[in-house]
Amino acid sequence: MDLFEYQARDLFEKHGVPVLQGIIADTPEEARAAAESIGGVTVVKAQVKVGGRGKAGGVKVAKTADDAEAAARDILGLDIKGHVVKRVMVAQGADITEEYYFSVLLDRANRNYLALCSYEGGMEIEQLAEERPEALARVAVDPAVGITLEKAREIAVAAKFPAELVDKVAPVFVALYGVYVAEDATLVEVNPLVLTGAGDIVALDGKVSLDENAGFRQPGHEALEDKDAADPLEAKAKQHDLNYVKLDGEVGVIGNGAGLVMSTLDVVAYAGENHGGGASAEVMAAGLDVILGDPQVKSVFVNVFGGITSCVAVANGIVAALEMLGDAATKPLVVRLDGNQVDEGRAILAAAAHPLVTLATTMDDGADKAAALAAK
Repeated sequence: MDLFEYQARDLFEKHGVPVLQGIIADTPEEARAAAESIGGVTVVKAQVKVGGRGKAGGVKVAKTADDAEAAARDILGLDIKGHVVKRVMVAQGADITEEYYFSVLLDRANRNYLALCSYEGGMEIEQLAEERPEALARVAVDPAVGITLEKAREIAVAAKFPAELVDKVAPVFVALYGVYVAEDATLVEVNPLVLTGAGDIVALDGKVSLDENAGFRQPGHEALEDKDAADPLEAKAKQHDLNYVKLDGEVGVIGNGAGLVMSTLDVVAYAGENHGGGASAEVMAAGLDVILGDPQVKSVFVNVFGGITSCVAVANGIVAALEMLGDAATKPLVVRLDGNQVDEGRAILAAAAHPLVTLATTMDDGADKAAALAAK
């Protein structure tokens, strides 16, 4: 889950990272009030989860409260790379002397963390990495040790910080790593991290991505979700502790296990080329209710391998779910069962003889039938 800048700022402040004051505003009038509260020069910044805001007119300096109100009026409603601005942050102005870059992220390939740091910040890090890779330090971080003050100094030296700045930036690196660990993040980035005229190090613009798999131990993260931007079907599935991923296509897929679902998607896509294009009743009904509610779906392929959950339980769940949904179930279902008690499960579905249900014996057969039904 990617956070808005103002949310990242708040997390930084919570964990002792030096930041400037920032107040969110949803209207020009609120922006004016925020600027008056902060006082002095402020910066009105579009709150969208995309880069390039400044170039698109989404960041404006305001010398007075009147300027802040006018800037917010210009920015709110602005379309930035397909993201419509609905909120701005009015931030305290900064006396910037120098700009740096720092991030810590999950390095999946090497199974550890990675710190990226540069004495040159304020520009697109991808551009810097491509044009001048020597200016970007890459320092592996052992998750068992983390970023200690000693490690932070090592990172600063690798990033070519002058000796007099190493001890200034190192504690901030440690604090940012504290955000990374405490909040179960997969990315914590600051660009720019600045040196002010007063000699302070301040995180001026933050980006944080949180690991949604850690939600069970981070109850506060639910309040950070951008529910307005969430797909309504995915949100509905989440309420039932189900995972629903909205993709292009006309065949909905229900399966038990990510690997099986992905392989099912592959065979459905292949079959579609030939046609133009724990399973309790409550769980199955919730899953069918979500997937049948997608207007793009024309048929549903239920592909289940019975392991701990038997095919009998799955079959009974499907039958009961269709009874629970009643007239709400209007699209054909192709069901392929295999594994534990497969014969008994198939017999249950055959005996029910529901007009919407078609049985398939193999994955390829099921995918072909589902694609054919969707094509009709």
